[in-house]
Amino acid sequence: MNVLFFLKPKQEVCVLHKNYTLRQGIEKLRQYGFTAVPVIDEEGQYCGTITEGDLLRQVLAHESKAEWEQIPLREAMRTNMKKPVNVMADMEELLQLAMSQNFVPVVDDRGMFIGIVTRQDIMRYFAKEYHALEMKKGEG
Repeated sequence: MNVLFFLKPKQEVCVLHKNYTLRQGIEKLRQYGFTAVPVIDEEGQYCGTITEGDLLRQVLAHESKAEWEQIPLREAMRTNMKKPVNVMADMEELLQLAMSQNFVPVVDDRGMFIGIVTRQDIMRYFAKEYHALEMKKGEG
């Protein structure tokens, strides 16, 4: 099964730009209600994922809202970012990553962010595969 079958394209995903300010990041996450969002650079290359926890750590370190306007989002991101997969990744690789993250970022051969695959879609795929396997066992 191909990753593209499950891909939620970049145009349908809330993404943040690494040069956004901390305040802009907070507002976007609050607006969309997400707990984690992919971060890209000006060219569209995947830079990492920022979480509510990353933002909260910065808010606690810089309590003044005026400071939030000065801090670039890229400074709030942790270095142990969510690993992306190449568009040619297999389902087992997606499953491994989905065990520790809500979504798996997908990049092309140039490292350009093209979208995400959600944990829910991955689980749905494997549940369907399991069900099909169980049905075959019952027939034999």
